[in-house]
Amino acid sequence: MRTVIGSLTALVITMIVATASWAQSYQIQPGDALQVEVLEDPTLNRTILVLPDGSINFPLAGSIRAAGQSTSGLSASLSSALASNFNTPPTVFISVASLAPPPLLGGQAASGPTIDVFIMGEVNVPGKHLATEGTTILQVLAQAGGLTNFAARKRIELRRADSKTGVMRKYTYNYKGSGGGIQGNTVLRPGDVVVVPARRLFE
Repeated sequence: MRTVIGSLTALVITMIVATASWAQSYQIQPGDALQVEVLEDPTLNRTILVLPDGSINFPLAGSIRAAGQSTSGLSASLSSALASNFNTPPTVFISVASLAPPPLLGGQAASGPTIDVFIMGEVNVPGKHLATEGTTILQVLAQAGGLTNFAARKRIELRRADSKTGVMRKYTYNYKGSGGGIQGNTVLRPGDVVVVPARRLFE
């Protein structure tokens, strides 16, 4: 019995060490979802998406290059970027919440052609999503599990790169359906990024 328990313990320890080693050596990729924890300010804790250009956007820190870094390297970079907002550089922990899904062979799924859409911010399932051609912004928000209670529903952004210049353009979508901006039936294109910001105080 002791031999069996000893073997199981050794196996568990080996798995933990292997997982830790993988996490330290893994290089972050576009489409990965990262879990960020800031020890000194839990209100900053969130899951964020690595954008197609390899960057992340984080409150109080702005845009930071993430692709190609390890989680520990990005933790240090984010801590440095946040330092001016704290008395001392904050303690930041970053882990990989989910890996970017592999591309489909030929870009086809059983249900038909698909496109990659990135959703970040206050949705229940942020990250890279595969959507069928013709999917609208309202439908993809539903695919992402809907909005959280902290979502700024009137200020949802669709970010789309201009096919000729490559410049990222921003379009505003009001989830409540009133006012200007694009409509919920706006059809998404490959590489579109949907950003759901957190609502402001009294918003």
